[in-house]
Order: sequence, then C-alpha cells, then structure tokens
Amino acid sequence: MHLDREGALRTARERAAEAAAGAFHGPLHGVPVALKDIFDVAGMPTRAGAAAFAHRRPDTDAASVGRLRAAGAVILGKVTTTTFALMDPSPTGNPWNVAHTPGGSSSGSAAAVAARMAALALGSQTVGSVLRPAAFCGVVGFKPTHGRISAVGVVPLSWSNDHVGIFGRAVEDAALALQILAGPDRADPYSSSAPVDDYLSSLGGLSSPGGGPAPRIGVLRALVERAQPETASHLDEVARRLAAAGAQVTDVVLPPSFAGIHDSGQVVVRSEAAAYHAPNFPRLAEEYPPKIREALHHGRELRATELLAAQAHRRRFREEMAPIALRHDALLTPTALGPAPRGLESTGDPYFCAPWSHAGMPAIALPSGIAREGLPLSLQLVGGAFAEARLLAAAAWVEGVLGFKEAPGV
Repeated sequence: MHLDREGALRTARERAAEAAAGAFHGPLHGVPVALKDIFDVAGMPTRAGAAAFAHRRPDTDAASVGRLRAAGAVILGKVTTTTFALMDPSPTGNPWNVAHTPGGSSSGSAAAVAARMAALALGSQTVGSVLRPAAFCGVVGFKPTHGRISAVGVVPLSWSNDHVGIFGRAVEDAALALQILAGPDRADPYSSSAPVDDYLSSLGGLSSPGGGPAPRIGVLRALVERAQPETASHLDEVARRLAAAGAQVTDVVLPPSFAGIHDSGQVVVRSEAAAYHAPNFPRLAEEYPPKIREALHHGRELRATELLAAQAHRRRFREEMAPIALRHDALLTPTALGPAPRGLESTGDPYFCAPWSHAGMPAIALPSGIAREGLPLSLQLVGGAFAEARLLAAAAWVEGVLGFKEAPGV
C-alpha cells in the first residue's frame, strides 16, 4: 500500500484551480482514483503485495493509468493486493465487517470504493479477482472483454487470462471509466482493435424500467442452484422482480464444454504464472507465500501437451458460449457462493467468475441485497465478447429495478 499524499493534494489543488477557471482535462477531472498495487505509476513503488525482491519503482505509468491522468483523475496511490494477485490473502478487512474477507486479489480496490476512500479504483481479474471482491464489498465491479483495456504496465499473472477491471458505486461509473480506458495498444500483444462503442450513451436505451425496451436476460439455472441457499433464493427473487418489471427472463442451459473449464483455466493460469516467475522462483521459492508457491510448483510441472489441450478447451467453451450470449443482453448468475466468508484466511471461492475470465467474456457484479448477517449480496451479469455496450445497458436497467442504496457503516 502506498498513499501519495503530497502528489495527490498537489494534483487536486491544480484541478480545483483549473475548474475555477473553466478549464477541464476530461470526464474524470478531479476524481480520486485508487490503484491495485500491480499497476505501475511513475515514481511510486510497485510492490505486488510481495516481498522486497519483487519491489520496483517504475519511470512510466501503466497504459491505463496514463489514460486516467489524461482524463483529469487524481491518483491517490496504491491499495493492497494478494501476493502477485493470486490467493494468499492481504491484511485488508471488509468495510461492512472487518472480521470478514473483502475478497481477492483486488481486495484493497474493492474496499477503498466501498469505504468511500475513492470514487473509482482499478483492479485486475485473472479468475475472479474483480467481481468477487466487488460482491463481498457491496460495490459495482466490471471486467470488459479480454484485450479491451491494455494491460501494459500491470504485473501479469496469466497473460491470456488477465483483465484490467473497474470498481465504482454505479454502473454509470463503470461505463465512464471504460469509455476512457478502452482501445487498442500496440504495446500489448493481447490488445484488441475491436471498435470502441459509446458506452455512456448506451445506458439510456434500457435505463428506465417500465418505460421502453427491456433487456433479454438468460438465467444460468445450473449455476444459481449451485450457490448457497440464501443466495439461490435471492437470485430467484431477483429474476422474478426483473420479469415483473418487463424483462424477458428465460432459463439457459450451459454448453457441454462448461464441464472442465475450471480445470483447463487453472492449467493455463499456472503455466503462464510459472513462465513469468521463472527468473526468480527457483532461487527465491521460500520468499513466496504458500498458495502462490504451490501454484508455481504445479505450473512448472505441467507439460506442453496439457497446456495446449487446456487452451483448446477454452476456445471451444468461448465458441459454444457465443451464440448463447448473442441471444441475450445479459446472462444472470451468482457472483459468489454467498456473502463474504468470516476470517481473513481465504479470499473466497471464484467458481462463478472463473468461466467468463477463461472465456474472455465481459461480466459485471451488481450489489443486489443484504444477507441475514448484514453483509451485501450480489448478482453477476455476463455478456458476449466485445458487447460491453449491451451488457452495461442491461446492467443499468437491472440496477434501476433493484434500487440498491445501502453502504457500510464506516
């Protein structure tokens, strides 16, 4: 964690003076933003939640950070992450109840937005590391299609799974941030040249429940039924409310390739993580905390044939999901098994988020209710590849139906 108190105050004063003179940098003029500590910021340390051997002080901003600055944002500094963005928990507690996990690996990003320390935050999702902490902390978490936002200047975990993600308090926040961050980057081999839509304008088409076209929402019933009883019951009630408000709600069956997608995704994540850490891990293995150390040991033992088969499985799942997503504006699933688990020994189960990370499909988590124990509940909406405009429009419509306004008592 690193707070750039002097730099942030200096920039904030500059933005205030510019605003008083009628000069604005862009749509984030003066907006405070926090960054997961795997994003490079010129002159600030990048620690990646790791031991000193991994610390750096870069001279240039990550591509996404540069776009935030150009839009007028005030960079507050770095917030906590699990070590190298994997599973070993950070010390951050959940703002709703500090005895519960905020999730991971973007734990600090979600907690900072939930606790009103920042209006926006950036994180990353390789398996479930944006949407799950957003769910546990009661905020909006959004990851676009893989390659939609450049990952240059972000410490990688698994290049073909890593997504830059956004935390905010409303769907409109996510749409605004995506408008700024989306677009090709020649420096990123995974960056896409797909056209960038007008995400903010897209919100209006479905944003008034009962007054205009309503979204087509497909309920992934098998996933809803796998959640904890309270979450499953809550999702069923949400689906009924959406239908009553005019949405076309239908049950959807997962394709055959869903079987095994979690295992295939983990093969790729661990293989690519082992490749990235190869220069340091053989001599510094004991410096790594236990969960990532185990993952890297496993990744080093995987065969090329296993990796190729896993990548083929991912492609097949993505291809089989494409026509399903095309028939709907959003697919409804749980974001997590239930509310944030008690204790800081685990960051929670990413089961419901992982398939869409491995397929590279956009997904958004929306706070949708309060559990019996006083912690937030969340739903997840998934869209087709590069169909973020449709997904965000559907999410804004759902947000309007649900009307979630609660905040942690911090």
